[in-house]
Amino acid sequence: MSETPGGAPHTHHLRVQRTARYYTLGGAAAGGDAVPRTIWFVLHGYAQLAGEFIRYFGDLAADDTLLVAPEALNRFYLLGVDKPARDRPVGATWMTREDRASEIADYVEYLDALYDDVAAEAAVNGATVNVLGFSQGAATATRWITHGRSPVNRLVLWGGLIPPDTDLSRGAAALRQARVTLVVGTRDNYVDAAMLSAEQARLDAAGIPYELIEFDGGHVISRNVFPRLIGAPANAGEPTGASDR
Repeated sequence: MSETPGGAPHTHHLRVQRTARYYTLGGAAAGGDAVPRTIWFVLHGYAQLAGEFIRYFGDLAADDTLLVAPEALNRFYLLGVDKPARDRPVGATWMTREDRASEIADYVEYLDALYDDVAAEAAVNGATVNVLGFSQGAATATRWITHGRSPVNRLVLWGGLIPPDTDLSRGAAALRQARVTLVVGTRDNYVDAAMLSAEQARLDAAGIPYELIEFDGGHVISRNVFPRLIGAPANAGEPTGASDR
């Protein structure tokens, strides 16, 4: 590429307000005024939308359990321009490699603000706050917990691992305070046995306790895992739900 007239362009950043979208099920969303006893933040994977993603967790919703599904700020058409915009499905992504530091900072600030809005009062009153991230959402959830200011009781990484660039010596305190759970399908193409073993060794070396739940399935949300997450008896069958690939 030839040299740009006037020299190389300069990078600038300007902070602006954004309107973020999120969905809820159960708890106050069901019409009650009581403060929920349990809150689940569920973070979708790449190319998903929160309104559809939250439906896969409907079994967890109850009058005293609130589900909150934030949607990533970056939406895009999943298909090319060969179809009209009205016919192209839309997905969202938490970040890309482009200007990644700014995007991470933006979504951490967004998720902290959402926590303040929907969970802070309940947490003060003794509610249990859980964060579940699926696939790309697992990396997002980890960065939120290690870089943000929102205290949570549990961090569930489903079909995804702690980002390789996460400094566990810096984020270990937050991860030790949160009960870390890894959920992986035995046929997950994105988290294979070698990757899982390396992740366990990494957590062990950092002194971060965790539990592992494996299920018979691929890179999907399996409703049959839910009872194991909440300590209830398992149902028969292996129905599956969301997949971001």
